Amino acid sequence: MAGKAGDIPATGGNGAGRKAKSGDRNSGLNAKVDYSDDLAAVIGKGPMARSDITAKVWDYIKAHQLQAADDKRQIEPDALLARVVGKDRLSMFKMTAEISKHIKKS
Repeated sequence: MAGKAGDIPATGGNGAGRKAKSGDRNSGLNAKVDYSDDLAAVIGKGPMARSDITAKVWDYIKAHQLQAADDKRQIEPDALLARVVGKDRLSMFKMTAEISKHIKKS
C-alpha cells in the first residue's frame, strides 16, 4: 500500500532520522562546562553538561527532601545548597538562574 497519497514517510519528516552534525554533541546543553567548588560540593566534580548539572541538583533536592510541602515548585535550601542558591526559599525557576552564576564560562 506504500505510495498512496497521504502515506507518511518512515522518518516522519521531523528530522528524527538525521545524522548528528559534528558540532551537535558539544554545543548548548550538551557542552561540558566547569563550575564553582560550592556547586561541586552539591553535585560532584566536573566538567559536566548543563543538562546533567540540572539533573544532579534535582536529584540532590529530592534526596534531601528540600521541596516545600505546600508547593513543590518552591525549594527550601539546606546549608550546602544555600552556598549555591542562597538561604531563602526560592522557586525552581529562580534556582536555575542562581545555579547559572556558578557555571564558569570558557
